[in-house]
Amino acid sequence: MDDKPWIKSYPAGVRWDLSIEPMPVPQIIEDAAAAWPDNPALRFMGRRISYRELDALSNRAAKGLQQLGVGPGVHVGLFLPNTPHYAIAFFGVLKAGGTVVNYSPLDAAKVLEHKIEDSLTDVLITLDLAALYPQMAGMLGKTRLKKLVVGSMAEMSGAPDQVAAQLKAGKQTADVPQDEHHLGFAALIENDGQYTRHPVADPRETVAVLQYTGGTTGMPKGAMLTHANLWSAVAQCLETCNLTPPVLLEGKERMLAVLPPFHIYALTVNMLFGLRLAAEVIQHVRFDPKEALAEISGQKVSIFCGVPTMFTALISDPDTPKHDLRSLKFCNSGGAPLPVELGRRFNELTGTWLAEGWGMTETSPTGTYSPIVGIRKAGSCGLPSPAITIKMLDLENPTRYVPIGQKGEMCIQGPNVMKGYWNKPEATAEAMTFDGFFRTGDVAYMDEDGFVFIVDRTKDMLLCSGFNVYPRVLEEAIYQHPAVREVAVIGIDDEYRGQSPKAFITLKPGAESFTLKDLQGFLKDKLGKHEMVQALEIRAELPKTAVGKLSKKDLYDEEAKKKLTS
Repeated sequence: MDDKPWIKSYPAGVRWDLSIEPMPVPQIIEDAAAAWPDNPALRFMGRRISYRELDALSNRAAKGLQQLGVGPGVHVGLFLPNTPHYAIAFFGVLKAGGTVVNYSPLDAAKVLEHKIEDSLTDVLITLDLAALYPQMAGMLGKTRLKKLVVGSMAEMSGAPDQVAAQLKAGKQTADVPQDEHHLGFAALIENDGQYTRHPVADPRETVAVLQYTGGTTGMPKGAMLTHANLWSAVAQCLETCNLTPPVLLEGKERMLAVLPPFHIYALTVNMLFGLRLAAEVIQHVRFDPKEALAEISGQKVSIFCGVPTMFTALISDPDTPKHDLRSLKFCNSGGAPLPVELGRRFNELTGTWLAEGWGMTETSPTGTYSPIVGIRKAGSCGLPSPAITIKMLDLENPTRYVPIGQKGEMCIQGPNVMKGYWNKPEATAEAMTFDGFFRTGDVAYMDEDGFVFIVDRTKDMLLCSGFNVYPRVLEEAIYQHPAVREVAVIGIDDEYRGQSPKAFITLKPGAESFTLKDLQGFLKDKLGKHEMVQALEIRAELPKTAVGKLSKKDLYDEEAKKKLTS
């Protein structure tokens, strides 16, 4: 029996047996600066930063961080949007010998506190934006956090004074005190860039990024992503484009980057992949379909990676017919399943197929990919990516794998799979199979051509706009409401987000009812923005199983029937 049926489905030129020699991640920017020094690396708000300049700025960030005590074994937090600060700080931390810890502005305060303490973050880099700085300022004196390095969007723009005035007028910035707990980003990089090099002895063992991922219970766990994990993930992305003639050319591409780099998908597929290609990465702090359309058509953008909601917005905007999008050569959709019709409409509009893939934080996040040319199958998340092996574990007997065509828990092995969970050896052991594969929690099957079809989750998890949302976490927050007797949260179809959380609630005797808006207000400081409940149904009773447990299956069945009759 063919134990790797996917290889025969690879397009000509793409090698599954790709040999990846792992390197320290900063090699990405150093190689690009050596080969294409004068090419634009980043474009942000009217300013272009060349590869030579980006490398130099990251050297200066490295020295500034070393002066703050950063070196091997030291964790530095990044609480940053998609601005040049992120790339400069990211490579600066790694060059200094430290480890990056990504923080999400979507997280609730209690989650941020947990990440700071768990990751041992003493120094964190952020911006003076009203949406960011106050959250972290509140952590000073409350957690182990000792120093905030604070930059401004204006300082990285082409017109600093004008941008600063606009942000201030719009009340988008916060006042930052000048004391021993604060350092300006400009002051951090005000040096000669002569930092002390700490060679990475073994990229397979040295952790580059602590990327926190949620769980069904408790607080998020830190996935330890090594230099080799991230280097391999980028190499895997490149290899999927290795067609004849080549789809992408080093030093010749323009990439539109709109996803926040604190998300592993954006970090790998946008920033690291784009810089490895020596592309011009056009950064936007947020996604706006009209701005994206103007950039793609006006700048002849060739690469755009996003999530399904973004591609839906692009093809649905009333201005879309006014723009020529045929410069696009490679577009990847991740974070959530891609509707088949969306992929078809996008191809009609652009002439380019949307490459869809599956991955997880723990896999850096490469896993599967849909070939740009050749065989594609509706409903499949694609083939195992180069150098990756996928098997299905028997759902009843975790000491054996099931044959091709049968459902099982999808398990993955490859150089991109994390080293383990930070300070959680038991959780790491639980996540691995008897022979060293990572257990994904997805129930799937593989067909005779090697295409993977995900059919269910073994873990109770929703995918909302590309973010993992765990109903248990939402339920625990809702149970804090004084009127709530019982609650069950399920995912309902959402054309834009993929899934949205819906809460089914029964009330305590005599308690007053409340609206969805009321509930959202109550949960505001308890849940992240991506976790917020989007629908509410208050009932006299909730369905139960034979043993008296709340039956989410019945609720899912009810919602499915509603869809059929609507």
